Amino acid sequence: MAEVEGFANGTRDYTQLRGDTGPLVYPAGFVYIFLGLYYATGRGADVRLAQYIFAGLYLLNLLLVFRIYCRTNKVPPYVFFFMCCASYRIHSIFVLRLFNDPVAMAILFLAVNLFLEEHWSWGCLLFSLAVSVKMNILLFAPGLLFLLLKRFGLLGCIPKLCICALLQVLLGLPFLLANPVGYLSRSFDLGRQFQFKWTVNWRFLPEEVFHSRVFHALLLLAHLAGLGLFALHRWHRSGESILSLLKDPADRKHPSPPLSVNKIVFVLFSSNFLGVCCSRSLHYQFYVWYFHTLPYLLWCTPTAKLAHMPKVLLLGVIELCWNTYPSTVCSSLSLHICHGLVLLQLWYGTAPLPAPHAPQPGKKPAPLSKKAR
Repeated sequence: MAEVEGFANGTRDYTQLRGDTGPLVYPAGFVYIFLGLYYATGRGADVRLAQYIFAGLYLLNLLLVFRIYCRTNKVPPYVFFFMCCASYRIHSIFVLRLFNDPVAMAILFLAVNLFLEEHWSWGCLLFSLAVSVKMNILLFAPGLLFLLLKRFGLLGCIPKLCICALLQVLLGLPFLLANPVGYLSRSFDLGRQFQFKWTVNWRFLPEEVFHSRVFHALLLLAHLAGLGLFALHRWHRSGESILSLLKDPADRKHPSPPLSVNKIVFVLFSSNFLGVCCSRSLHYQFYVWYFHTLPYLLWCTPTAKLAHMPKVLLLGVIELCWNTYPSTVCSSLSLHICHGLVLLQLWYGTAPLPAPHAPQPGKKPAPLSKKAR
């Protein structure tokens, strides 16, 4: 509220907008949404009303997530109980801390619902709006780019990307006119340093390693490598060049089947999860970045009857890691182990099936035995 109060008072230079926790570092969409909250709550005085508004946002977020899961038909119904009732940290983020992360994620899930309904232009518009609230939404961007290329080809993809870019320009226009360099450097600063005392995932590292640019570069390389491997071997159809995505779908040698609901959700959710695993730091409010996607990531692969309990246990351990305050060496290591297990089951559980061998010409198939008949 303190950060947007300067905008309400007429300040348009982004470098002059700051609050009690430091300078404003979020894009323009954050300013407009929290400016509405600022006026709705009597200039930020009515905290209880703000909590009611965020409680409504929480219910809307759950509704959007449940709608996605109902379309995928992958996650057992009992898992929804854990998603609704078992996460103290998520409840705290939504209705106690009132961060902007839940706002961005709710808009993102609305965009995903639009993608599932084949409303790609509206979905891209809302995706860009979510980015303007919090930049963590960019972790979904590699997956979205893949889906757009898969669905429309390069030429058809460009108008959708223009929609995303145009909205960013329109939202940031008052600040771009006042101080363009200041707005871009503050709101889209990808090299911002995080404080070691708040990290959840790297507590076991020495602080100098945590702040090392070399370490950050290695994480970026790991992220890019993971995206490349998943794009080539899990998102894309096996045996077909990924460069074929640049062609118009009608001109491809092997026409791609329509994007299924599970394909869209898997690509977007796995793209985001890879970014979370390679994040330079995860703070407590960042849990909402991927909490509601974890059930799908765990149950999108074939699951034997006896394998349901280990997956529920994995959700519980992840929750325990995020509820440990302050984070410890043990909680950070446990979180990475859980992330690694999720990645392994995503990689091996979604491996493409081998193509069936065609029968040799002129060779009759072996007759069935009486038992087989």
